[in-house]
Amino acid sequence: MNAPPSDRQASSHPATPLHGYIAAALAVIAMTAISLLLVHAIALGNIALLYLVPVMFAAARYGLRAGLFAGLASSLAYNFFFLPPTGTLTVDNPANIISLLVLLGVAIVTSQFAASARAQAQRAQESARQNAMLAGFSRHLSAAAGQEELMQSVCTEIARLLDVRAILLTPSVEGPILRAAVPPEDRIDRIEAAAAQWAMDHLQPAGRGSITLTASDWLFHPLHTQRGVVAVVGMARDDGDLPIPTGHDALVTSLLDQAAVALDRMALEDQMLEARQVAERDRLRAALLSSVSHDLRTPLTSILTAAQALRQEQGSTLVDTIESEAQRLNRFVANLLDMARLEAGALPMRVEATDLLDAVSAAIADTRQALAGHMVTVDLSPDLPLVRVDPVLLHHCLINLLDNAGRYGAPGTTVIIRGRSEADAILLSVIDQGPGIPAGQEARLFETFTRLAGSDRAVHGTGLGLTIVKGFAEAMGLSVAASNVADPSGACFTIRIPDTVMIGNMTLKDLA
Repeated sequence: MNAPPSDRQASSHPATPLHGYIAAALAVIAMTAISLLLVHAIALGNIALLYLVPVMFAAARYGLRAGLFAGLASSLAYNFFFLPPTGTLTVDNPANIISLLVLLGVAIVTSQFAASARAQAQRAQESARQNAMLAGFSRHLSAAAGQEELMQSVCTEIARLLDVRAILLTPSVEGPILRAAVPPEDRIDRIEAAAAQWAMDHLQPAGRGSITLTASDWLFHPLHTQRGVVAVVGMARDDGDLPIPTGHDALVTSLLDQAAVALDRMALEDQMLEARQVAERDRLRAALLSSVSHDLRTPLTSILTAAQALRQEQGSTLVDTIESEAQRLNRFVANLLDMARLEAGALPMRVEATDLLDAVSAAIADTRQALAGHMVTVDLSPDLPLVRVDPVLLHHCLINLLDNAGRYGAPGTTVIIRGRSEADAILLSVIDQGPGIPAGQEARLFETFTRLAGSDRAVHGTGLGLTIVKGFAEAMGLSVAASNVADPSGACFTIRIPDTVMIGNMTLKDLA
């Protein structure tokens, strides 16, 4: 099995157990030769201590087994060369037997200590190496300027650190999409796509070296955060070996966790940037609408005043035309202003007890020109209670609905205003006798600037009136809906007033 590049560099001449035994034997032989030279200069007991040197060397350099082997070899060499009778493994003096056993015991203990210290040093070295790899990986990901660059950096770093081929795929409704690869991959086949999708669905590895879909040459790991799966990373080797070297599972897990966090962070930053751009665009649009509307309203007021003065001095159809068109233009400007107030969230509210019949009568009076050529029928139940709403906002809702009915109702037809009580609400409807609403498009009528294709509901309008009706109604706790009716045939717009705002269901405290 291949090892990461850093491992291969650190162990270009890997030590095998045989190497340890040979080195231990050579160390014991060398110490025996030195001891033979010093046998006449130092005491026999001190020679036994010299044999601890090869024991510590073998244990520290090659591990516990090499150290134990050196301890046993040292005991035999000490017995053979220095304990009488020399040249044999026989010991005839009980004191020398004790010395030999002590030497063997000290050698074993020393080997264990040295091997333990070696293992700790190796673990510390491995931990430092992996921390350095993770720090470098994080540094490269942090330097990415965009999502595409980040994905490519993930593949590049994983390929470099693990000496594998790496690809990154993101989820979509059509299945996993290849977004980055090292080396570049044009496509993945169906087996790889199935393994990647399985990893996304089950949040577990899939493919070669895992427990499922092992026919794939790639091993796929999901990258997921608390917000869900953000991508999957695939790894493979050209030699067909397992993608992840033995003992590197923790390192791979840390790398993938960092990649998932980096991708999630980048996605959040993109969403925040998009949200800021949308908010700024809305702010500019609202400011533009407000500014233009105010600039238009001033000359319109002058035109209307002049037209009314002319009517008093000399009645004329031209004066009527000027006044009618100026009134229509004034409604458009009012709608623009109301829309700007809605989007800015600056909608003043003054809720008070309101009689629906009075509200309907006032709205009819203000839209008499828009309803010219139509008869108006008011059909309100006599038992309708007072409602607690903002009368100004309700007035705007009604004049927009009546203006809409006047423009889209067939000439000479009747516009019906109907009010009925239900168990938990009052339904206040405005019904025209026009072509109706295209099927399935009822909700779209209330969207801003909506003009329905194939319908004449865009005639002479800004596309804001119904949006304003919806916004004002919801601000008061009401709702509005559109539908087609059969008797009479046409469109019906209904404001639903819930029982929570009916005066009859309120306490004296609510009325205060």
